[in-house]
Amino acid sequence: MSDSQPRVTPLPDLPPLPPLREVVATHGLAAKKSLGQNFLFDLNLTGKIARAAGPLSEATILEIGPGPGGLTRALLASGAKRVIAVERDERCLPALAEIAAHYPGRLDVVAADALTLDYPTFLGAHNVAGPVRICANLPYNIGTPLLAGWLTQPDWPPFYERMVLMFQREVAKRIVATPLERADYGRLGVLSGWRCAARILFDVPPSAFTPPPKITSSVVELVPREKPLKCSVKALEALTLAAFGQRRKMLRQSLKSLPLPVDVLDLLAQAGIEPTRRAEEVEIAGFCALARAYAVNTGQI
Repeated sequence: MSDSQPRVTPLPDLPPLPPLREVVATHGLAAKKSLGQNFLFDLNLTGKIARAAGPLSEATILEIGPGPGGLTRALLASGAKRVIAVERDERCLPALAEIAAHYPGRLDVVAADALTLDYPTFLGAHNVAGPVRICANLPYNIGTPLLAGWLTQPDWPPFYERMVLMFQREVAKRIVATPLERADYGRLGVLSGWRCAARILFDVPPSAFTPPPKITSSVVELVPREKPLKCSVKALEALTLAAFGQRRKMLRQSLKSLPLPVDVLDLLAQAGIEPTRRAEEVEIAGFCALARAYAVNTGQI
């Protein structure tokens, strides 16, 4: 993560890439609200994000929603061995192709919907070997479901060794929250805290984006835990959905909405949790204990 990491520069016989604002104007890439797009033009900021994902010289970087390629450029200039950029907006593909030509053999641009990909299979099809890191300024409207999918991979440790992702500040706070931050603690905090060590690295002001959003953004680092507490992913998802879906109710009431019926009071007793507690008061270890008991009681394991 230091500035001393190897840096790879473009081939000397190539002209420099045009400024991003010029690229956006040339290709008519006005950001689409429907795609959750907000483009980053600040070179200092894109470089800071790239360094946070480092060292990059031996890593393959998976970038989701590169847009015109501001962060993509920074990742390659900072020495990323290979970047695989998944972009749904076909308008951005010519601009990304220009970057690929500037860094031969190091950027693969894939036109696809990131929400539909089976990532281990996808990376295998692209002959990815060695460590994978996910680094992205995620489109606001798909950031949470993407993260939830990466956190609930069936195989663990997962296909990635680190994630450095940008979210809306309010989402970032939910990712790192614990019962100490009750207003923010919820299903996303349980899933991320269960399987990863998560922390907010720094905030990004609205002025850094084009168009500027109305909210502050934050860059979050998530590093997978080698051995998270044992429990069924599906059971934990079901429990957190039920518990936080009615977060103002006591667990003895909110857990009655579980998809497979159980004796809720008995379930809570098996997990050692008071039935009068609310979801926001239960630590991750408590939810894992509930998930183990739920799986046993419903014959899921």
